[in-house]
This record gives sequence, C-alpha cells and structure tokens, in this order.
Amino acid sequence: MSELRTVGAAAAETGWSARMLRYLEEHGLVAPHRTPSGYRLYGLAELNRLRVLKELRARFGVELSDLAFARRLRREPALRQAVDGWFAAAADAESWVEWEQRKHERLLAA
Repeated sequence: MSELRTVGAAAAETGWSARMLRYLEEHGLVAPHRTPSGYRLYGLAELNRLRVLKELRARFGVELSDLAFARRLRREPALRQAVDGWFAAAADAESWVEWEQRKHERLLAA
C-alpha cells in the first residue's frame, strides 16, 4: 500500500479541513482506510478524490449536498425511480401548458 496520511496530514495536503473530511466520509463522498483502532488514513486514491471533488465544486458550482444526493440516486433505485417520475410529470405538464398557450394564441389570432 502506498504511503498513508492521517486526517490532519490529508487535510493540509488537500486544502480541506479535518472536520470537513469527517463530514465527507459521513456522507459517503470519500472512504479513508481505518486502522484497527479506528484512525482514518488517506492514501493516494482518497487524496486524488478529494482534489477532484474540490475541482468539481469550483468548476460547476456543485454543493456537497448535491453530490451526496446524486450518490443516493445511484444507490437507491426506488428514490431514482421516484425522482425520474417527478421529472417526467413536470415535462408532461410543460407540454400541456405549451399546447394550451398555442391554442389560446390561435383563438386570439382568429
């Protein structure tokens, strides 16, 4: 295994606070290794994941709660299906409103 870093060292290297690293782990956005006594250890993969997460937030304005929800959508098929259904219903409603608006425009033009 490559060199592992403690939560403090990982925080210093990635620009996240140690508190934020614990938050990210709690929400499943990063998974550090654990020692038998429970200490968090971050390897190269976790450090890279933290760097990319910081870039995603800066580049796309993504909030951590957005990413945590996206993760839930990927892991919970029932939630994904419910959200997809909600979006589909909204798309159908928009089509209906557009159809009604065009109908009224035609009536006014006549």
